[in-house]
Amino acid sequence: MRIGLLGTGPWARLAHAPALSAHESLDFVGVWGRRPEAAKELAESYGTRAYDDADALLADVDAVAVALPPQVQGELAVRAARAGRHLLLDKPLALTADQGRAVVEAAERAKVASVVFFTTRFQPEPEAWIAEQARTGGWFTARAEWLGAVFTAGDNPFAASPWRREKGALWDVGPHALSVLMPVLGDVRRVSAAAHGPGDTVHLVLDHASGASSALTLSLTAPPAAAGAGVELRGASGVTALPRSAQPVVPSLVRAADALLTAAGTGRPHPCDAAFALRVTEVLDAAEGLLSAGR
Repeated sequence: MRIGLLGTGPWARLAHAPALSAHESLDFVGVWGRRPEAAKELAESYGTRAYDDADALLADVDAVAVALPPQVQGELAVRAARAGRHLLLDKPLALTADQGRAVVEAAERAKVASVVFFTTRFQPEPEAWIAEQARTGGWFTARAEWLGAVFTAGDNPFAASPWRREKGALWDVGPHALSVLMPVLGDVRRVSAAAHGPGDTVHLVLDHASGASSALTLSLTAPPAAAGAGVELRGASGVTALPRSAQPVVPSLVRAADALLTAAGTGRPHPCDAAFALRVTEVLDAAEGLLSAGR
């Protein structure tokens, strides 16, 4: 599969470019970015071509990987889908439900495959744990904490990201927590409560289709010593916790690319496709509405 990369920022450099270059079943055709000089530098690092025009890149590939701010990703994903290109996207899918819906509708009309890179879902140990807990069922409640130190650790490459500064933890790490909880507890029927904590921290209470409830604490301003992620389930079979994964991000993204190849080859949607990412976006939208009303 010929694939191009849209984006040249830290995530493109740290994750996407090395993953696309390392994948044995992908031909890494080229890079487009909003800053041509950055695209040229990144492309040269991986022996591929820099494109000045995004549509020219789309014309030369079968699929695109997108490493751009979510509001830009949504627009370009629609253009790529309409051009018949498969989509390897990042979370969040978009910053509004309407924009996310436009991506899903474009992909469905063009009959292209989509995979959204919710990191935990492509790490072997957490992936197996999520599937096992979904089979077990009978969960009464869950607690998820996704605490980052993006804004408190002095050398974090994502601290200057304008959309993270504006939207905070709800939209950055909220998708990770939801991507673990929703396959196990079912779709979110209602965001029951939402409240602010210190910095950009938010607390959510969710009502799930299974009848279970979950409580989430999300932050990008945790003290570095307190940062970390965890999910705990309690139910009829006892208590269980999401296992840690030793797999780095690049091999995880390679597995996401494998999933895109399979979805494109079989026509069967992947569980982390754009439609699932849209549901995550809709839940975040509802939570943001409650937070705004409370403020």
